[in-house]
Amino acid sequence: MGLNLLEKTELWINHITLDQVNLTQFAETVADVLGIERSKVLVVDVRPDHITLDIMENDIPTENILGKEQAVLDALAKLKGVRLYEDSCLHSNGILGLICLEGGNPVEMNKTVNHMVNEIKERISKRAIIFPTGFELKQNLIEDTNTPYLKNLLEREGYKVTIGDIMEDDLDDMEFKLSDAVSRAFGLIITTGGVGAEDKDKTVESVLRVDPQAATPYIVKFQQGTGRHVKDGVRIAVGTVGPSIMVSFPGPNDEVRLAAGALIECLKNNCDKEVTAQRIAAVLAKKLMKKGFHHDHHGLNKLL
Repeated sequence: MGLNLLEKTELWINHITLDQVNLTQFAETVADVLGIERSKVLVVDVRPDHITLDIMENDIPTENILGKEQAVLDALAKLKGVRLYEDSCLHSNGILGLICLEGGNPVEMNKTVNHMVNEIKERISKRAIIFPTGFELKQNLIEDTNTPYLKNLLEREGYKVTIGDIMEDDLDDMEFKLSDAVSRAFGLIITTGGVGAEDKDKTVESVLRVDPQAATPYIVKFQQGTGRHVKDGVRIAVGTVGPSIMVSFPGPNDEVRLAAGALIECLKNNCDKEVTAQRIAAVLAKKLMKKGFHHDHHGLNKLL
């Protein structure tokens, strides 16, 4: 069976001291024991009594990590300058924790693995973070009515909700905050605002940076270059990375309420990102049609 590390890729080696150790050789030694390509293991932090490694391989066969703690320690102990102690040990917050699982009945061990995977997936799936976007919120020009609404809605659905920092109208800032939320194991990541057709609207593009295969259906189209429109329409985005789902909502509160309702139904029914995106886009497009938008024969949406 193969295991997805669920973005929890850090592995700590505790109670270890170093003296002029070659860190590249150190990382390669761990990679060899775990049967991972050497370039996929990096030393990312060195402290006086512990070292942190990053395993940059999302999917690893179970047998490569299950119960390999002692084998890793034995291999490291042979390296020049590495000193281990009686209480030296490995630790990880995620699936990599299986590296410390002692051997035993294969059937029981398999049950333990499956239980751990399911438990972690369930815990991640109910962790949500909401990122409002835009300078108008950053400068307190307008009230944020979306975040309190989404927080209350999600908490009623059993989610543990975190309010993220307001995202700048900056693609790099957005990408960083989304990627950080994924690495912090939030199962549901929502942004509000920034999906329009102006040059400052970048949330859809930021989701595409984190998941290039994100679903990004249009909710309305424009003739590119007309008025303030530098893009050819308004889209929403639904992307996934491991167990995390990223969703970009529009800014208007009435549209957020509609989109959130569609999202909740999709989450309950385990819809994939394409279906989820299409259903959210459909309810929003219907709303815009009621507001008076239509397509003329040039492809330009006008307000009736």
